[in-house]
Amino acid sequence: MSSSLSQRFDVIGSFLATLLGLGRGMMAQPGAVHAPPPAQRLKLYDMEGCPFCRSAREALSALHLDVEVYPCPKGGTRFRPEVVAQGGKAQFPYLVDPNTGTALYESETIVAYLFRTYGSGPVPLHYRGALLKQVGNALGSLIRAGKGVRVRPSHAPEQPLHRWSFEASPFCRQVRERLTELELPYVLHNVAKEQRSEFGRARQRHPAPYTPVPGGKRAAHFARTGHMQVPYLEDPNTGMQILESAAILGYLERTYAT
Repeated sequence: MSSSLSQRFDVIGSFLATLLGLGRGMMAQPGAVHAPPPAQRLKLYDMEGCPFCRSAREALSALHLDVEVYPCPKGGTRFRPEVVAQGGKAQFPYLVDPNTGTALYESETIVAYLFRTYGSGPVPLHYRGALLKQVGNALGSLIRAGKGVRVRPSHAPEQPLHRWSFEASPFCRQVRERLTELELPYVLHNVAKEQRSEFGRARQRHPAPYTPVPGGKRAAHFARTGHMQVPYLEDPNTGMQILESAAILGYLERTYAT
């Protein structure tokens, strides 16, 4: 199979996984659009291919929370020992909130904590129903055929990378999978959609020009970079700034895979 055809099938599979997620993590909660960020970034230890980890990331995306992500794929050795040392077991997701001194296992416990602490209180209906969510997320992981689950050899970066994305994007998923496999830590800047006019791919939306919600995270990103397209990666180790999932994947392979 040619590389272009393989890539096309990979994108289709990622779209199907997004559909099974029923759009969770696509739209920011109304109260989160202008909410001030926590004083310190939260920390999440997870792996992309885990359906339980996906539930935690969906809530983080909906609440527009930036988070330090420490990928813990199966066979990984960089961050899994930290989780065992702090929490006593290698179970994921594992969330650490330095603002409150809270450390949590269990995806639904984490989701409830996030909405209670940084949202309006109760978990929104769309983010409830653990069984339904996990079935959809598990099927999504099955479609992805093990991507974002097992470790691959890589060079560790001196500084974490920075990635702008939102959970439900199929293109962002491809980058998350590779970052997990290569055990590359990164700061996740969640920029979920803030208005209905933002639905659709950034390059295909009409009418132009793009007008973000004033005072929101997307407006700040647009002002800083001149675009509102994700995934977007910045690597402080090399000074690279990259758009487009295929370009980011190629960069990660060339720079960090061994």
